[in-house]
Amino acid sequence: MNRSRFFLITTIIVSFLLSNGCSIKKMALNQVANALTTEDGGTVFTGDNDPELIAGALPFAIKMYESLMVSAPWHQGLQLKTGSLYIMYANAFIQTPADMLTDEEKEQQDFMLKRAKNLYVRGRDIILKAIEQKHPGFMAQMEAKKYDVAFSKMKKEDVPFLYWGAAGWLAAYAIDPFDMKMSLTVPNASEMMKCVARLDEGFDNGSVYDFYTLYYGAMPESLGGSAAKAREYFQKAVDASKGKKTSHFLSLATTVSVNEQNLKEFKELLNKVLEVNPDVDPQNRLVNILNQRKATWLLKHLDNFFVESEETPVEPENKQEETGEVTEQNN
Repeated sequence: MNRSRFFLITTIIVSFLLSNGCSIKKMALNQVANALTTEDGGTVFTGDNDPELIAGALPFAIKMYESLMVSAPWHQGLQLKTGSLYIMYANAFIQTPADMLTDEEKEQQDFMLKRAKNLYVRGRDIILKAIEQKHPGFMAQMEAKKYDVAFSKMKKEDVPFLYWGAAGWLAAYAIDPFDMKMSLTVPNASEMMKCVARLDEGFDNGSVYDFYTLYYGAMPESLGGSAAKAREYFQKAVDASKGKKTSHFLSLATTVSVNEQNLKEFKELLNKVLEVNPDVDPQNRLVNILNQRKATWLLKHLDNFFVESEETPVEPENKQEETGEVTEQNN
């Protein structure tokens, strides 16, 4: 065998081995990614009953998912898991604790809220990239407000991406409503959630209703906010959750009830949160426990939200009755 022929055969063999090596690597990455992104796998975090354990474990888990995502940029499940975990972590373990800091801790609160906004946006962007990857041109169509075109090819399998993308987007805006650049993009997030409701209104046992309760309750009227619509979606959330979820009670209490200074309703809604047994919904045990902690804190800090933190006493019909009552006591 001459030398040129030998080199040609060797080159072919090496190329074959290298191509197979890449294929084997991709196959292995897919297997690992599939195992880490199964629906049941998510309950390792959301089903836990120890928030402190999860708060410590999630940052490592998120970066592990993100590292794997870099190695397998084609894997949609990894993109969804990584993006949604960023959003969940920002909400449960950064923004919520920040909201419960005192006025004396304002500097620390501002730092934490800024960090939460950053992670909301990071999670959102990962998910938007995944949608763009599957539906090329999506972001350009959204930017151009061509919503009919942008959502025309969406199917039920796209719902989790649309939901978490919109949730992270609006959560970031809610932290900093004076961010005018982000304010201009809020309609995009709203349209994404409308698409979710159209494709799968009952997604995740009423999570769409939870979202709209908070959305309409928190948004100013100039951006579409409406107490009436918030209450409408709240009732839908109550019916869909079947007594297993608590987020909608908190959402209505901390928005509409506070805005209307309805202390009685505020207390009733928070007590509803405390009445739910977290174990009735193992998949969302962690969320319910965290919501109960927040409800307890809110009930202890009514002065932060209401001009009058105690029920207004019933006044006597006239001063004469009041004087007579006092006279009898003195006698």
